[in-house]
Amino acid sequence: MSRIGKMPVPVPGGVSVAIEGNLVKVKGPKGELSQRLPAGITIRQEDNVLYVERPSDSKEHKSLHGLTRSLVNNMVVGVTEGFSKSLEIVGVGYRASKSGSKVTINVGYSQPIEIEAPSGIQIDVPAPTRIVVSGADKQAVGELAAKIRGLRLPEPYKGKGIRYEGERVRRKAGKAGKAGS
Repeated sequence: MSRIGKMPVPVPGGVSVAIEGNLVKVKGPKGELSQRLPAGITIRQEDNVLYVERPSDSKEHKSLHGLTRSLVNNMVVGVTEGFSKSLEIVGVGYRASKSGSKVTINVGYSQPIEIEAPSGIQIDVPAPTRIVVSGADKQAVGELAAKIRGLRLPEPYKGKGIRYEGERVRRKAGKAGKAGS
């Protein structure tokens, strides 16, 4: 049995789960998410707990068992608490600003880059050197944060760029000077 797959998913109050065949819809205070389950994997609900079950012990079903349970759990957590990723901007003159629903990022290119958040995702700029991406869908939050980070990856010589909060950038030694000059 999968250690992750056999764990029950608790459904807190205020969250409704609808199971329609292989489609699971979760609705809560932070939004509504839906996920289509892989063929063969089933979900049953007893009181306020969800159980993910697999039909056989084949390698494919074993791998999908834990994955499905994690996806369903992330949906439940997302509609109750939500997910967020923080990014730091490091570099002289590098900054971000928010106007309406658009975020403008200046990271050393000739033109500023404008990013608009997709529906269900919020982008906040609490400081000119910090960006916070938040929302109910864990995958969408991580994807947008990675897209923003990819605008200017942290470089190893000066450490300039956009990085996740708390990310350590391995620094390289610069070019050595000429000996004897």
